[in-house]
Amino acid sequence: MIQTLTLWVSSVFLKLGSSIIPEGKSLSVCLPCPYYSGLMGTLRDLQFALQLKIEELRQRDALIDELELELDAKDDLIRRLQGELDRMRLSAPGASADGQQRASSLRVRRKALLTEPVTLEPKLVLQNPPISHSKSQESQRLIESALAENEFMKYLDRDQIRCLVDSAYPITLKQGVSVVQEGDNGTQAYIVEEGKLEASRASQRPHIIEPGMMFEELALIHNHTCSTTVTALVNSRLWVMEGQVFQRIMQRNGLAAITQSLHILRSVALLCVFPEDVLVKVSDSLEESHYSDGDYIIQNGNPGDKLYILSQGQVKVLEKHSAGEESMIVSVLTRGDCFGERGDDVRSMSALASGDVTCLVIDREVFKKVTGGLDDARKNPSNKARSKADEDGSAFGETSLSSFQVLCNLGEGQYGHTQLVHLKSDSNCKFALKTIRKQVIQSPGQRERILAEKHILMDLQSLFIVRLHCTYKDAQCLYMLMEACEGGDLWNLLRERGSLEEDAVCFYAACVLEALSVLHAKDIVHRDLKPENVLLDQRGYAKLTGFGCAKKLGSLHRAWSFCGSVGYQPPEVILHQGHSLSADLWALGMLLYELLNGSPLFPGSERLKVYTASLKGIDELEFPKPISRTAAHLIKSLCRLNPSERLGQRNGVKDICKHMWFEGFDWEGLQKGTLTPPVIPNVPCVSDHGGSELLPETHTEAAPLDDSGWDVDF
Repeated sequence: MIQTLTLWVSSVFLKLGSSIIPEGKSLSVCLPCPYYSGLMGTLRDLQFALQLKIEELRQRDALIDELELELDAKDDLIRRLQGELDRMRLSAPGASADGQQRASSLRVRRKALLTEPVTLEPKLVLQNPPISHSKSQESQRLIESALAENEFMKYLDRDQIRCLVDSAYPITLKQGVSVVQEGDNGTQAYIVEEGKLEASRASQRPHIIEPGMMFEELALIHNHTCSTTVTALVNSRLWVMEGQVFQRIMQRNGLAAITQSLHILRSVALLCVFPEDVLVKVSDSLEESHYSDGDYIIQNGNPGDKLYILSQGQVKVLEKHSAGEESMIVSVLTRGDCFGERGDDVRSMSALASGDVTCLVIDREVFKKVTGGLDDARKNPSNKARSKADEDGSAFGETSLSSFQVLCNLGEGQYGHTQLVHLKSDSNCKFALKTIRKQVIQSPGQRERILAEKHILMDLQSLFIVRLHCTYKDAQCLYMLMEACEGGDLWNLLRERGSLEEDAVCFYAACVLEALSVLHAKDIVHRDLKPENVLLDQRGYAKLTGFGCAKKLGSLHRAWSFCGSVGYQPPEVILHQGHSLSADLWALGMLLYELLNGSPLFPGSERLKVYTASLKGIDELEFPKPISRTAAHLIKSLCRLNPSERLGQRNGVKDICKHMWFEGFDWEGLQKGTLTPPVIPNVPCVSDHGGSELLPETHTEAAPLDDSGWDVDF
């Protein structure tokens, strides 16, 4: 508006000048003094009016900003008051079923996002960069500007932006043609170079997309169902970016960083004796530092608290034998050399950059922890407390589906459903039977995930992880007979209570840590930690479930698939940079926040906004009062943007258990099962359940846990 008003005033000046000043004459010659004075008075009036209008607009903008902040605060207050009201309705005597249903509808169970499993061959990925499409410098600048202004894309570095710009290719649209249809599978993002488009959505006002604007950027993170229809209002030209290409760019960038670091580390005599998993941890903790010719990297007399690995250039090492002597060059270091390893409290030598130098730097204390404290898993003697019959699966060797009777449905999943069943011969022997329909498992990736879930559960033995007893199959379905946890889950507990007391959260967090210690000791990352996947058994102890996203790490101790639940995914998963066990540590911090506060740290139904908030991080966030300072410190320590800086990344779960928030907690009592849970579930007996439906009498075939017969014949 200010720009429009300024242009209007300028045009008035030009028109006045052209109408009253003859060509080649000056203003002082051709205008009488009274007329000139009147004109200047008019100009001053216009300038004054313009200044008033600009100031008015500035005040209006400031007021809008204040009102938006006030609106956000009121929205937050309404959300909290609504939660408190729902808790009061639920706890009130004689609360109606309708009231309970309305309250429960406020919490929606989150479903994990699953993409096709990704297995990268580092050499192939690094040798095959994405295809580059030629474009003018003007087009490059337009694409770069659109990416820079996008809230999500600003978290990419320069190399990633450059590769994404190079990969974009052009398309043209005629007037009236739609490039995106509501309900379509979105796999591409777009930037408008010429023309104008309209984005429309059912029950919402359409909005205009003009040159320089980006849309459908969520498709770069993962395939999704388009929520709008985008139609060209005039003939238009767009730049297209493929989601798969973006993901490969990010994966390639992450692979290049870690493989380059590992190549250098393997050439260092001090480090080549360590196994690869240790070198990967060292690599994660390295920081790259650059020096110019003549810069001191290490200076005599300064504290010696860092270890340096020369990545590029040469470094002169200087030393002097006495205080009166000048420093003498004792050696020249080249790529792969390590210095600063002596660990002197005060440096006795200096290191000087000879030309441009790049070093990989690691804090000495961190280096000691990474290379000397590798026992990540807490020793859990209770994990071995299983009968021999349970270990070899012989207790179920003679059973089939017809041996069980259905008590009730427990829930629906992406590929099937889960039922509570009991043995016909012993009604008190209850299990959870997970049924997977073969017909819905279409792609090899889906089959791979289901088989991976089975094999991971077979390999896990912990009182804090839901047990897989046996598997079955028939012509239509696969079946997993699992331990029954009839106390519900933490999602239900939050729905009933709104938020949990700190002592209760401490207990459930300890149970989860015991489960993660077993997983991480086997190099397995869970990737879907959330309240829905923490079940309570009959006693009230918490057990981890939901292993559909779990992955045993392989090459480079990294996983590359995009999976997990929105709001619980760490930045490295969102950006497809490759993630490790530390992804579970971020999710643990999110879980603690939600249990203590009653709502997620990053709420909302718009995924892109949640992803952007996750990428921004939580360091600057003010936590609500119900969360104590020590709890907030733990959450922020777990949710650092850099995975290598998260608590527990270097020494595993052991470091988290030693945090001051757990001070005084009875770990031994938890492991032995003598600790009293904060909530004792009211578990119904068999007769309290509804009908006792019979499982279909089909020819089922038992598949013992050590048999691969379940894996074939989908």
